[in-house]
Amino acid sequence: MRELDTPKATSLLNAIMEFELAGVVRYTHYSLMVTGPNRIPIVNFFKAQANESLLHAQQAGEILTGLEGHPSLRIAPIEETYQHSVKDILEESLNHEKKALELYKELLEVVENASVYLEEFARTQIGQEEMHNIEIKKMLRDFS
Repeated sequence: MRELDTPKATSLLNAIMEFELAGVVRYTHYSLMVTGPNRIPIVNFFKAQANESLLHAQQAGEILTGLEGHPSLRIAPIEETYQHSVKDILEESLNHEKKALELYKELLEVVENASVYLEEFARTQIGQEEMHNIEIKKMLRDFS
């Protein structure tokens, strides 16, 4: 085992927290903007994504404070494209999920062989983000 780079880990956990909190806002916004005959299941999907983003932010924050880090009060920047077709929203969601996946993979690189708990946390989040990517890609198939 190598020694944990705590400053790097806490910095990444803060970035993850900010990004996941931006996801809460993003997915809540999307849930309000969906129209059309398939609105209800898609709205429910986005509400569930918002709730999950909040849970992920809280989990990252708990670990961050456990490492004696200080949680940020910021959220990651959110671009408003004013494109609200279901296809546009899903494509934006896919881009958001890909960025989340990158952040968790960065965390895994920092904590690998230094903390079993943090490694397992990162791997679990990576698995969940990969599943979100697959799910959104499946939702986008009818639009291609």
